[in-house]
Amino acid sequence: MLVGKKIGFVLTGSHCTMSRVLPQVARLISEGADVTPILSPAVATSDTRYGKAAELRLQLAATTGREPWTAFTEVEPSGPKKLFDVVVVAPCTGNTLAKLANGITDTPSTMAVKAHLRNGRPVVIAVSTNDGLGANARNIGQLLNAKNFYFVPFGQDNPFEKPYSLEAKLELLTETIEQALIGRQLQPVLIERWR
Repeated sequence: MLVGKKIGFVLTGSHCTMSRVLPQVARLISEGADVTPILSPAVATSDTRYGKAAELRLQLAATTGREPWTAFTEVEPSGPKKLFDVVVVAPCTGNTLAKLANGITDTPSTMAVKAHLRNGRPVVIAVSTNDGLGANARNIGQLLNAKNFYFVPFGQDNPFEKPYSLEAKLELLTETIEQALIGRQLQPVLIERWR
């Protein structure tokens, strides 16, 4: 179902999740999708204990055959030109959730979503945030109720040590995209994630 589909794939700063996101990018390509990586400033520039920004950029370029977009000037035309069938935000941090829920467009990653939504096309969110059941609970609720937003099923990833933390089950990303492309939310949205 993804053969020939054009996907804008936004990666935001949940650095600890990148090792689980990258295989999903490769899977989308293996299923015939055309993937354009789009990086938030934190992903594009931050070296962390999980890896170096330059290495991630090289890996994404090698996997997708495209240099990651990191500037407003690269991302903004994607809306008027209708470049994508779907935009994926994976991982989607709490900071990005808050911006999307409140209409803040101050990074290439949020601009990618805004530009895409003007065409009434789906945005898939794969949440990864330590405050999903805290300050960001209302933002998740707002986006769950917003038109054209679809969530990769998610749950608490470590309820005893991080009781407010939520993480999407990334193995369901492809299926979530397929459903979003026909206007359906993959169910159930809330799943047991931590075991």
